[in-house]
Amino acid sequence: MILVTGGAGFIGSNFILDWLTQSDEKIVNLDKLTYAGNLQNLSSLTGNPRHIFVHGDIGDIELVSRLLAQHQPRAIINFAAESHVDRSIHGPEDFIQTNILGTFRLLEAVRAYWNELETTAKQNFRFLHVSTDEVYGSLSQNEPAFTEEHRYEPNSPYSASKASSDHLVRAYHHTYGLPVLTTNCSNNYGPFQFPEKLIPLMIVNALTGKSLPVYGDGLQIRDWLYVTDHCSAIRRVLAAGNPGETYNIGGWNEKPNIEIVQTICNLLEELYPGSIFHHLITYVKDRPGHDRRYAINATKIERELNWKPAETFETGIRKTIHWYLENRQWIADVQTGAYREWIEKNYAELQSSQ
Repeated sequence: MILVTGGAGFIGSNFILDWLTQSDEKIVNLDKLTYAGNLQNLSSLTGNPRHIFVHGDIGDIELVSRLLAQHQPRAIINFAAESHVDRSIHGPEDFIQTNILGTFRLLEAVRAYWNELETTAKQNFRFLHVSTDEVYGSLSQNEPAFTEEHRYEPNSPYSASKASSDHLVRAYHHTYGLPVLTTNCSNNYGPFQFPEKLIPLMIVNALTGKSLPVYGDGLQIRDWLYVTDHCSAIRRVLAAGNPGETYNIGGWNEKPNIEIVQTICNLLEELYPGSIFHHLITYVKDRPGHDRRYAINATKIERELNWKPAETFETGIRKTIHWYLENRQWIADVQTGAYREWIEKNYAELQSSQ
């Protein structure tokens, strides 16, 4: 049994779906169901006894402690986080509450649980904390990519809150001996991503004839990681990572934002001959403190754990566009809030599997 937090979000739900195709081991999924948590992502698991959904907050120590005592997980994977930079700029407090205080309270509950485990179970237990490359700050055009030894220099309330949570996880290993693992990933994309992030926003807007807003000059560079590659990397780190270690997970796909948008337009024009999408590209005022470049050096995880991504950006973006084309009802439900009605109708059945 493993416990996943934030398992109704974009990466978390992809991880759960991926895990249950790879393993017979059960998952307890704890999610607060904020705006980006969507149980429709996991609708295929309704009634599946291997997926136990619990509606709750990682900051609720009493709830987390009860779940740990009841289910006795061998590992915890912490996806739970507020993660959108724009939202952190306009309202940082939620990011402080969830990413810092929530992680602290989760660690406290886990530490108490871990201390009571028998020797073998205690040695085998793992707490895997999922973080971001944004904690490292921004790179210039010619600087080498982020390694695990790169200094933390967060530049937004979001990245600062994630950096804080990373430091807490590290401290609980060095102070209390808690066997932790930390992963710092590059920009994820793929199915079920909430359409406020760059790639799904561009796809959804293009399909409805809306403008494709590009910040500043569009030359901000990011490394892009297909979400199922991220899931496989997390499985590998959980299985073979050394406690106390950090592993950077990247896709080896550095691209400027404007190239991403142009690629999406090209592929949509290929799929819809005669249609033109490039004219929808609109340059807008840049985000405050917008980091210029992120780049992940994923050499360590390949060298030590024999992991590397399976998807190129070219294969991953095609799969992503096809998924959004084939799941327009999901898009409509997310945009209109209809998925909340779905939750109300199906919540009892999901919750009853606890």
